[in-house]
This record gives sequence, structure tokens and C-alpha cells, in this order.
Amino acid sequence: MRTQELKINADGRLITDIMELPYSCVIILSQGKAKVAELPALAETNIVTHQGQVKRIRWDEDEEY
Repeated sequence: MRTQELKINADGRLITDIMELPYSCVIILSQGKAKVAELPALAETNIVTHQGQVKRIRWDEDEEY
């Protein structure tokens, strides 16, 4: 799985150390959850939502010639 769950404390604050995150990443917040995913070197990343909630993340990767 490409995404990793991030911790949210009881106060609703996101707990993360930015030094531990990948160099290029996206943090997605939805439905009271937070997840982080590293962005590929050459790809299109789509975040699919339904009724204002994230349903899936889709990667369309390419390889440079």
C-alpha cells in the first residue's frame, strides 16, 4: 500500500515530524483520518472523491524514455 496513516491526537491535532516524511509527498485529510503518500517521480496522481469524502487515490505512472 502506498499510503501510510498519520496519527491525530485526542485534540484533533495532526502529529508528524516533517523530517520523517518523504521529500515529495501529499497529505490527505478526510473522514477524520490523515494519510501520507510519496509522489512518484513521473506520474499523474488523482484523488477521487464522492460527496466530499476521499474514496480512492489513483496513480498513472510513466517511464521517461
